[in-house]
Amino acid sequence: MLTPRRDPEMLLRKWWEEGAPRPVAAGLAVLSVGYRLGLAARERAYGWGLLRTGRLPCPVISVGNITLGGSGKTPTVELVVLALRELGATPAVVSRGYGRLSRGVEVAADRDGVRLDAHRAGDEPLMLAERLPGTPVVVGENRFEAGQIALERCGATVVVLDDAYQNRTVHKDLEILVLNGRAPWGNGRLFPRGTLREPLAALARADLVVVTNGTDVDARAVGERLGRHNRRAPVIRASYHVTEARDGQSGRRAEPRTLAGRRLLAFCGLGSPRSFADTLLGLGARVSGIIEFPDHYWYTAADLDGLTRQATAMGAELVTTEKDWMRLRSLGLPQAPLWVVPVRLTLETGHEEWIGALGRTLVSSGIRHS
Repeated sequence: MLTPRRDPEMLLRKWWEEGAPRPVAAGLAVLSVGYRLGLAARERAYGWGLLRTGRLPCPVISVGNITLGGSGKTPTVELVVLALRELGATPAVVSRGYGRLSRGVEVAADRDGVRLDAHRAGDEPLMLAERLPGTPVVVGENRFEAGQIALERCGATVVVLDDAYQNRTVHKDLEILVLNGRAPWGNGRLFPRGTLREPLAALARADLVVVTNGTDVDARAVGERLGRHNRRAPVIRASYHVTEARDGQSGRRAEPRTLAGRRLLAFCGLGSPRSFADTLLGLGARVSGIIEFPDHYWYTAADLDGLTRQATAMGAELVTTEKDWMRLRSLGLPQAPLWVVPVRLTLETGHEEWIGALGRTLVSSGIRHS
């Protein structure tokens, strides 16, 4: 597995996964204490009214996680939106647009179509906008202001916040916590010594827990740990499914089994890159290696040239994720064949709890559903 080690994010990930040298670990532990104190100070500031939580005149559903890295938040947002549509609501997605090259509040997509590219919207908001045509997607650092725009300019009746478990600026009617079943608590340590964004006591805020990328055994283990802090939130298991193999050169869409037996050089900028390699292996592909980039990394033409040379030397074809493709496609295509692998999240258990929680949220806010 090839990894650019010079990037600070990549180096931190290596230390989290493989262990840090003692002096480094000690320094990170000291910083974690400061981070914990900062979290406590922010909590006090909200409790004392120094910082305020705004309330939008509509239901607000939050999807987030408790660790850094990929847990499946954005695919879960997609599931929430699809379910809300079936229930008769008009949802809008509000995202910070992490990694975008613009600032302020912008409408990435409205009912009539996509309005921004990946540079201004961010990769995940753009991906959601394309997967959910007709659903408004608004990006902005100020989630409350972005939510107001979604209501006033886009006609939404419910707001879905992407990656907002730690966000306190907007009152939430339903908190959905997404956990990676294989490593739900990361390495169990608080940032920057580990991947936890908050102490595990924050599990108490969750109304619904979705365990992705795991087995029934993983989900049960999550439920047992969750029970120490929260006995009311149902635990639902979901899994990823590859929907197609897309030829990046021609746009041709093929069955996922097309990749079986092919020699592939994978590359991605994800919070959990190893899960991408596992997905490819599950399709029967021969993965010659995976080149990791920082999450939300903006590729350059030089990067593509280097990837092409490595793939050619290995006699392999390139393959990447749909999220990475959002940031890649404005560049000139590489000379080597390039495959894009979109995935979708499917609920394996807890369908009634899922629809029930969303439906009750709408009813409690006065929105009738079928």
